[in-house]
Formats: sequence, structure tokens, C-alpha cells
Amino acid sequence: MHSDEPFRPGQNREKPHISRESGGPTPPGGQNRIRLLDLVRHAARARHLAPNTEKAYVYWVRRFVLFHGRRHPRDMREPEVNAFLTDLAVSGRVASATQNQALAGLLFLYEEVLQQPLDRLRGVVRAKRPKRLPSVLSPEEVQKVLGGMSGQPRVIATLLYGAGLRLLEALQLRVIDA
Repeated sequence: MHSDEPFRPGQNREKPHISRESGGPTPPGGQNRIRLLDLVRHAARARHLAPNTEKAYVYWVRRFVLFHGRRHPRDMREPEVNAFLTDLAVSGRVASATQNQALAGLLFLYEEVLQQPLDRLRGVVRAKRPKRLPSVLSPEEVQKVLGGMSGQPRVIATLLYGAGLRLLEALQLRVIDA
């Protein structure tokens, strides 16, 4: 059984737990239990991963656990990871970048959180990469676009274009950063 619906807070569902001492599963209501997703968050923060990377990894670990009927990842290995990634490509029809992000999240879970690295993954149906190249504006077209802007939007657009910043990076800049 699997569900494409993300877990919503407040839903009455069992959550996978592992204990602090042994790292093994603990029964619901057991002493010293830590939620698996909290361990993923903690490991991501300890490695200074970007907040968006942390959110993405937590999302994919949650989807993986839900896909396999709430089984704990410690009880699953390469065949279950293969099945999940293949389902994303075939049934979910996700882009290759999305499938790669899911794979990165699961590799992080097994290597960094559970400390049980996966062996080589074989037989995963890979999502197809787009065959078209992205369209790029010519320098003249860029000048026209920037020429039609003024004030703060023009400064941000110029930073995006000239420095190659991502939108969120440009929007988080402060005057003191100059």
C-alpha cells in the first residue's frame, strides 16, 4: 500500500521511531524515542545543509516510508529503494531531477542517519531527461528587459543575471552584505 498524499500534521498515524541507545525500533510509547524525521533534520543541520535541502530530504524520507506501508527504513534495503524510485518514474512520471533528489534524500538517510550504506542500486527505471535545450535570451534581449525595469526590481534582476544568483539568494541579500 502506498499513498501519494504527503503526511499532514494532526493525522493519527503511527510514526517510525528509533531509540537513542540502540538505534533500533522502539514500540510506540517507549522510553527515549526519537522520531526518524527528527533524526534526519538533526543530521542535516549537523552537516550544515541548506534549509531547503533539509526539507527536501525529510519530504522524500516520509514519502518512502509511506510508500512502503510505514515500514521502518532499517527493515528495508536496496529492493525497496529501487521499487520506490521506479514507481516515481513510472507511475509518478516525475522529472529526472526530482528522481535524483529523492535518491539523494534516501542515500543521506541510509548513509548519514542510519549508518547503513546501501549497496549499488540496480534495475531502477530512470526518469527521462528532457531532450530540448533551455532557451536563453540574447544580450540585446536582456538589455531590453532590464531597460524596462527600475528601482529595486531592476537591482535584483541585474544581480540575478550578472552574478548568476538564484532568486532566493538575491532576495535574502541585505545592504550590509555589500
